[in-house]
Amino acid sequence: MLRIAFAFSAALAMFACFNSEADAAQCGSSSAGFAAWKQEFAGEAQAKGISATTIQALMATNYAQATINADRGQRSFSLSLDQFLAKRGATTIVAKGRQLKASQGALFASINERYGVPPGPLLAIWGMETGFGSQRGNQNMLASIATLAYDCRRSAYFTEHLYAALQLIDRGALSASQRGSMHGEVGQTQFMPKAILAYGTGNLENAANALTSTANFLKAHGWRAGAGYQPGEPNFAAIQAWNAAGVYQKAIALMGKQIDGGGE
Repeated sequence: MLRIAFAFSAALAMFACFNSEADAAQCGSSSAGFAAWKQEFAGEAQAKGISATTIQALMATNYAQATINADRGQRSFSLSLDQFLAKRGATTIVAKGRQLKASQGALFASINERYGVPPGPLLAIWGMETGFGSQRGNQNMLASIATLAYDCRRSAYFTEHLYAALQLIDRGALSASQRGSMHGEVGQTQFMPKAILAYGTGNLENAANALTSTANFLKAHGWRAGAGYQPGEPNFAAIQAWNAAGVYQKAIALMGKQIDGGGE
């Protein structure tokens, strides 16, 4: 994957153009209509400036049934905080996070100086999302996002991410064969394509770039240097912007505090 460093203003302008027109392609709830939807969507994408080569890659994607199954089965977010922490291996994440905080101190000091984000929440996110890079997913990113854009449940949301993915492929920042998690998240901390356009600072398969990009995301969502990040404190809102699930947000805040040395 080539370096991802695009102007935020340019990305916003492109999305303003994309969102100015209603998406005409008909969504569906099974694989039966996926081929017809791709044909319709291809015409829209071409009209919005996506290259023929990238559209061809989109047309070659298969319906990602595993992604649909995962999207319908996200039961862990309904667990209690204690249950969620146990299921996600919080004790292991905190222990490994403390080790990495010590061994990569220079990197985290540099990120903290630039973005005001301490190591704890970054390490908690890294550990939660991919087990510190060990589990980044093996699904075809483009197929996953195209399937979700076609699926009626959250079509509008994932259509924006599909256009972002197509732009990234056009620019050489991602390849059509990019692997990721079930919903199209890629890299060490699992960025969605639209977030890559806005906050990516480099190849997100590289840990330092992914952590820097995550700090950039948090700062852009209101993170204030030196302020607290537990529920009710100023920076918790930035963690909420990272993931919509309340139990996930609380877990990141708690593990981050423990990694930063503020509690057991």
